[in-house]
Amino acid sequence: MKAVVVLLLFASACVSINAQSPQPTTQGPPDLLILKFSWSKERLNWERDPFSAPNENLDELRVRMRNERRMQEAKRNGSSQMEINKIEREARADAAIFERMKQKRPARYGFLYKATFRNTGEKAVVAIDWDYVFSDAATQQELGRRQFTSEERVAPGKKKEFSFFIPSPPTNTISADALNSHEREQLAESVIVTRLVYADGTIWHRR
Repeated sequence: MKAVVVLLLFASACVSINAQSPQPTTQGPPDLLILKFSWSKERLNWERDPFSAPNENLDELRVRMRNERRMQEAKRNGSSQMEINKIEREARADAAIFERMKQKRPARYGFLYKATFRNTGEKAVVAIDWDYVFSDAATQQELGRRQFTSEERVAPGKKKEFSFFIPSPPTNTISADALNSHEREQLAESVIVTRLVYADGTIWHRR
């Protein structure tokens, strides 16, 4: 009888231990569909280049200020119109020289990365961390990864396109200074969502 009681107590303890043990959990995919993605190389207009220095460099600034001082002094000293016209011609000539120098600069390129997502869940998404990954098409070895955070609300059932324009090329094999239409032929591309922030404050992380 004592043996039966001991066995019952042991079985009860095992059941209790099993009930308290944490159960394994699985991390499912986010409630977000990646509808499409793309990248492109864009030639920059020097006058609107977001990555360049100010349009007027230090040398241009010095020359312009010198010519302005000469003009002010000529007018203040009562110089003849002929002398003033001469200073104006010299100022225009200086400006033309710097303009020709600008036009001889090599072309530059920036890179536009885009991805479109659809929120298939029941909660609004307010931030998406996503990686644009580039791999060798033959070996699948990762060659480059661009990481982005899009902080904009995507309501349930809605879709939204996000884009980033940056100077960094997809990989080190792609030139930032020349245009080559064959550069993408050896690349495999994918977009991976790594984190979602929902409007209720909850966060999903890729494991």
